[in-house]
Amino acid sequence: MKKICISLFVFIIPFILPAQQDNIAIMPQPVSVLPQAGKFTFANNILISAPAGKEVQYVTDYLTNKLHTAIGYPVTVSSSGGNAAIQLLLNKNGDTALGKEGYKLSVTPNNIVIRANQPAGLFYGVQTLLQLLPKEIESDTTVHNVSWTAPCVEITDYPRFAWRGLMFDVARHFFTKADVKDFINQMVKYKLNILHMHLTDDEGWRIEIKSLPKLTEVGAWNVKKVGYFGTFSPPIPDEPRNYGGFYTQNDIKELVQYAREHFVDVLPEIDVPGHSLAAIAAYPELSCSGGAVNHGVSSGESIKDWSTHTALVDDNLCPANENVYAFLDKVITEVAQLFPFEYIHMGGDETFKTFWEKSDAVKALMKRENLKTMEEVQAYFSKRVEKIVESKGKKFMGWDEILEGGLAPNAVVMSWRGIQGGIEAAKQKHEVVMSPTTFAYLDYMQGDPIIEPHIYATLRLKKAYEFEPVPDGVDPKYIKGGQGNLWSEQLYNMRHVEYMLWPRAMAIAESVWSPKKAKNWNDFVDRVEAQFPRLDEANVKYAPSLYDPSFSADTTADGKLMITLTPEANNLDIYYSFDNSFPDRFYPKYTEPLIAPKDAVMLKVITYRGTQPMGRMIAMPLDVLRKRVAKKEE
Repeated sequence: MKKICISLFVFIIPFILPAQQDNIAIMPQPVSVLPQAGKFTFANNILISAPAGKEVQYVTDYLTNKLHTAIGYPVTVSSSGGNAAIQLLLNKNGDTALGKEGYKLSVTPNNIVIRANQPAGLFYGVQTLLQLLPKEIESDTTVHNVSWTAPCVEITDYPRFAWRGLMFDVARHFFTKADVKDFINQMVKYKLNILHMHLTDDEGWRIEIKSLPKLTEVGAWNVKKVGYFGTFSPPIPDEPRNYGGFYTQNDIKELVQYAREHFVDVLPEIDVPGHSLAAIAAYPELSCSGGAVNHGVSSGESIKDWSTHTALVDDNLCPANENVYAFLDKVITEVAQLFPFEYIHMGGDETFKTFWEKSDAVKALMKRENLKTMEEVQAYFSKRVEKIVESKGKKFMGWDEILEGGLAPNAVVMSWRGIQGGIEAAKQKHEVVMSPTTFAYLDYMQGDPIIEPHIYATLRLKKAYEFEPVPDGVDPKYIKGGQGNLWSEQLYNMRHVEYMLWPRAMAIAESVWSPKKAKNWNDFVDRVEAQFPRLDEANVKYAPSLYDPSFSADTTADGKLMITLTPEANNLDIYYSFDNSFPDRFYPKYTEPLIAPKDAVMLKVITYRGTQPMGRMIAMPLDVLRKRVAKKEE
């Protein structure tokens, strides 16, 4: 019994120690972290030894740039050098446990050694090494008066899933080539390796298709609107359609190469048959209703009734039109040539069938093909599109709606409406990527709606951290991994993109990289906070919502308003006022649910850690809380 207890302690200790080490706070959590005594100190000239090869050079170029930029010391790379400060080594015989992306990192007082089976593993070992260095390593200028050291440690690490993605919606609002590169720079720090680019939607077509020039001449431009997406007034005829943009094919090649140099695969998405208004604006004959009701590229005005799933404007490609399949063959041919990744995502979501139901051509198609429902019509469309995709040597992927009416034979399902679609696809022995709204929609509000940029749902960091890609009872071999999705209806610039990504994308990263048994919320929160100064050094914006409490309200038996405040971060004190003044740490401290005074109109709260204010000052009208109680009781 004594031997069993000792063995358990040795097994568990790698997952406990990081939280106890102020200077070892790796994100995402490695498989094993064993701190050692001492530290490594960089000399004035840094020598890196690494084997020859193009992909290894991607790693050394990346590391050299980071070290030289921030530290300022000369950095030399050599294919030999037993005395090198940093040694990158590829295992000759391979280490089965490490796989393609795993690594072992050893920091001693004498040197730093990263071992891996493949260059990708070296790259991820470098990401971990950089997190061991002072936060100033993230600076884009040389920083002086810093002790450039790394704590001695032995780390073994490898990913749980091969698919570790982030989806970037560049269709609703266009983001430049430089923005996309910046997005890649940020995601790889947390070992995310799939960039899903949502390239087409009702609001814009963002990729040059040379055989169909109107897609970008017309489909890439709309009228700029500022406010709340879906509530904008329809553009009037003389408003300039000059807001938007697109990527040339050379731009795409450059982005794909940049991603490759950062060990990222780029998944292109062409969203059809719905969400196709930009394509239909360019080529009206692609819809069932034709040019007579052509609306133009959406500028964010309401084109659908979401309460009844009714299309107000025809944004669907027509499944009964053979020209649609010829059109898609041209699009997919050029897309397949630009993106070396083995998958092409063809959308399939939110295809409101309003105009299909009115179409004589669709009715004739249903009779000819013996299709009983509109879902079967969409399945017919998906199966034909899958054949086109496969004819280009690629694999067909779609959102979970492609399950309705019958899956295409080899389709890969990306499950977004919760996890049920992924469960069903896996039961049918199809590959699945999990990206459920419940945990992975990073465009949702991060804190209370009273303070966050408004959207229709909320996803707190703690909920995002609960993401588990493999549902109970599902064979894990069909779950390729998971990803976070960042839709951009309400995102106009990269600073807001960053605010929505971080730190929630860290929760996604840990859920798809780290061992399931290693996940621990309190430890994760501490490591998130350790990342914030590093993001500051990198001039990356992030949400401080972690420090803001959540508000829960109810009524007592005698009708009084009772308010519960729950912080997310560890060791926070909440101070409050009902008298309209601004609380600080000398105000009453929250210790139990609050009963609102009879005539009070406002609750103001702020969080502190010791004497340091941490959260934002939040002013919560009590009427808002009463309305939430009433809605809850309906």
